[in-house]
Amino acid sequence: MLRLTIAAALLAGTALAAQAQALPDRIKTAGKIVIATQPNYPPIAFKDVATNQLSGFDIELGEAIAKELGVKVEWQETAFAQMLPSLQTGRVDAVMAGMSDLPARRETADFIDYMDSGAQFYTVTAFKDTIKTPEDLCGKSVGASRATNWPRQIGEWSEANCVAKGKPAINVVGTEGSVDARTQLKTQRLQGGVQGSETMSHFQKLEPNTYIALGKPFTHSLAGIPFAKTAEGTQLRDAVKGALDRLQANGTYDKLIEKYGLANNAVKPVSINQGK
Repeated sequence: MLRLTIAAALLAGTALAAQAQALPDRIKTAGKIVIATQPNYPPIAFKDVATNQLSGFDIELGEAIAKELGVKVEWQETAFAQMLPSLQTGRVDAVMAGMSDLPARRETADFIDYMDSGAQFYTVTAFKDTIKTPEDLCGKSVGASRATNWPRQIGEWSEANCVAKGKPAINVVGTEGSVDARTQLKTQRLQGGVQGSETMSHFQKLEPNTYIALGKPFTHSLAGIPFAKTAEGTQLRDAVKGALDRLQANGTYDKLIEKYGLANNAVKPVSINQGK
């Protein structure tokens, strides 16, 4: 029994050493990973209204990754448009903000894909009698955050499903963010909006009898954690992927998926640079 205990301790020590060695020296020395986020995208990242503390799936997953690697997280609130530039300049080490892994973004960053997403049309109950399907948005004003890929995707959907069928095109409105889009919808300046499918159930619970999802997501994408395309960035990427693999194996990932109502958005196993 003693031999088994010693052997187990040695194996555990070896595993911990391997995990620590996988991190870049700078991060091991600092004892922290600096991660950019934007807390305006519940249930992925947001501020708890009671405590004003960062919360959400990405936040808890990031903390679990850091714990697995034996370091802390320093969260840095960053405008979405500045996240990849901050990564390139070394201001942050990674980004956790439900960012889609897109080929254009992979020109400057590598992604660990950890969550399934898709663009979802929705409206508000004020329009429930006239807007019942995505096609009912033809000729209407539809908003989405201009910092995302959604305005372009709305335009492409409109060309294929409105214009090509002889209907008026959607008036695509780029907003300051998803919060702005929802505000304009509730004041009826917009008749529809688009945001990630992973967020809809959260807002329907948060504001009952307000939002109506229209159809199914009309795109499919993978959300990823981006890292700089440098030797250090690649080393950190691989360390984080290893940590995520272990968090999936021990059930931590599944518990967070369940906690935040993301059963339809889980990605197992995680992958690298598979977004389209």
